[in-house]
Amino acid sequence: MIVKARRFGIALVALALTVTSHSAGAQSYSSGQNASPAFEGWELNADGSFNFLFGYMNRNWEEELNVPVGPANNLTPGDPDQGQPTRFLPRRNRFVFRVRVPKDWGEKELIWTLTTKGKTEKAFASLRQDYFIDDVVMASETGALGAGTSSPEVRANTRPVVKIDGDKKRTVKVGEALPLVALVSDDGVPKPRTTSAAATARALAALANASPSTPRNPTLIPPSRITVNKRTGLHMAWFVYRGEGAVRFEPMQVKVWEDTRAGANSPWAPLWTPPPVPKDGKHSATVTFTAPGVYVLHVRADDGALVGDDELTVTVTK
Repeated sequence: MIVKARRFGIALVALALTVTSHSAGAQSYSSGQNASPAFEGWELNADGSFNFLFGYMNRNWEEELNVPVGPANNLTPGDPDQGQPTRFLPRRNRFVFRVRVPKDWGEKELIWTLTTKGKTEKAFASLRQDYFIDDVVMASETGALGAGTSSPEVRANTRPVVKIDGDKKRTVKVGEALPLVALVSDDGVPKPRTTSAAATARALAALANASPSTPRNPTLIPPSRITVNKRTGLHMAWFVYRGEGAVRFEPMQVKVWEDTRAGANSPWAPLWTPPPVPKDGKHSATVTFTAPGVYVLHVRADDGALVGDDELTVTVTK
């Protein structure tokens, strides 16, 4: 109960800050802003060890930031490279990576330091009890559930499993399409939450008829929920985790970051519905690179509440 109360309080504070910033005329940006690391919480493993979970907030809506492991992107104590991303996708990205620490970790802190756009910010991970998380908390904070709600079905949900078909290390030339196949399986929970045709028509009509000449005061609009809203339903996506060059996936991939704009190919976007799932569980795509280097690609299977990941390293030559 302590954990839920504290997290509910955090959500309310975040909501208040959002309303305040809107009322003060806060702006959003396509590019030019920095990214902040975030400590999401800790998990208990069966052997008594712990996982620290991290994410980040890239304040840009379009610009992706690249920060190699080193003085501007490191974890301490220990090895500065503990699996963190070096490619930062737009906006909020939750539960991006885990760092396992031993059961005798105690009261120490694991610190992720990130410097972007000349600004240095840190995320401090510790085993404070109010940062304990489980699958239900993760489902709630990613927007699959309302804050503080659950059900027997949701509590029994297991993470989807995704496995890359073929070698985990590959080599390809610039401009050459590399085939990608991922095998995805899931328990079918939670069931897809879709929008009816009538509701879609009403929403589109409301957007079309909205009048910019009579804007409403954001401070007077009651929030519909205190967390983001996410569509449930199994889907998967490839994305760049490390590597600086431009990368093109075919077909276009579902966004793994919280793009809440109407019409976006994102489970956080209004009216979005998950694409059909292949009967054999095999998802095929291609990727093409525009610059040489070593790239790490992640593939993420997402049932709307929980995710599973796998990783592919690609060396791109001229």
